[in-house]
Amino acid sequence: MSSCCGIDSQAQIDSAQRKLLWTVLILNAVMFFVEFIAGWIGQSSGLIADSLDMLADALVYSASLYAVGKTLKHKANAALLNGSLQLVLATLVVLDVIKRFLFGSAPSADIMLSVAFLALIVNVICFAMLYRFRNGDINIRASWICSRNDMLLNTGVIFSALLVSSQNSAWPDLLIALVIAAIVIVSAIGIVRNALQVRRGEADTIEDCCG
Repeated sequence: MSSCCGIDSQAQIDSAQRKLLWTVLILNAVMFFVEFIAGWIGQSSGLIADSLDMLADALVYSASLYAVGKTLKHKANAALLNGSLQLVLATLVVLDVIKRFLFGSAPSADIMLSVAFLALIVNVICFAMLYRFRNGDINIRASWICSRNDMLLNTGVIFSALLVSSQNSAWPDLLIALVIAAIVIVSAIGIVRNALQVRRGEADTIEDCCG
C-alpha cells in the first residue's frame, strides 16, 4: 500500500510541476515578444537583452517540461541544453551592444521604464510560483534560479532607464545589457557544469549556479 501511495505522490508532484512549468513558460514567452518589440522600437539594448533572457527562460521551461518524470540522465541532458542556449543568447546580446556602440542609438527611457516594470511584475509572479519547488530536481531548480536572476535584471533595466532619462545618454542602456549578458553567462556556465557532473555520475543534485 505504501508503495502505491508513493507512486501516486510522485505522479501528483510531476503533474503539479508540469502545470507550473506550462504557466511560467507562457508568461515568459509572452514577455519575450513584448520586451523584444518594445526594445526594437525604443532602441533599447537593455530591453532586447532582457527579452532574450525571457526567451532563454521559456526554452529552459520547455526543456524542463520534457524532463519531468524522466530519468536523471534525461534531466541532465535537458539542463545541458538549457545552459548552452543561454550562452548562445548572451553572445547575441553582446553583439547587439557592440553594434549600437559603434553606430549609435537613442533609447527611449519611457518605453524602457514601463516595459521593464511590467517584466518585473511577471518575474515576481514566476518566482513566487517556482519557490515551492526550488529544492527539487535539476531542471526545476535551474528554472527557479533563472526567475531569481530575472527580478534583479528587471530592476537594473528600470534603474538604467532612469539614468538614460537624467543623463540623456545611451550608455546606461548599453551597460545594463552587458551586465545582463554577463549574469546569464555565469548562470549558464553553472548549469552546464552541474549537468555535466550529473551525467558523469559525480553528482545527483544541482548546486547553486549563481555561486
